[in-house]
Amino acid sequence: MVENVIWPAYLDAALSRAEGRRVSQELAVEEPTVDEIAKAVQQIGYDATIERDKSYSREHWADRGRVVVRGADDSSKNDLVQAVAAYVVAMRE
Repeated sequence: MVENVIWPAYLDAALSRAEGRRVSQELAVEEPTVDEIAKAVQQIGYDATIERDKSYSREHWADRGRVVVRGADDSSKNDLVQAVAAYVVAMRE
């Protein structure tokens, strides 16, 4: 089974692409949390596990955590991240 990891930095509007953001500014949000990301992953229909004590390699000083996604065998990681970002934006509206 394939596991994908989604870091909050992937969706953070305060970061540039070079700093780790993977979505467009329109889909990026301010300070995304692992709880929001996990909820969005579950809305899409995949299993999400939150690991709070992890830190993204480009932000090694900040323990923002990560979300491990299981069961997303049928889509690419980019498609998964884009869909999760869209759900997080919709949840905040």
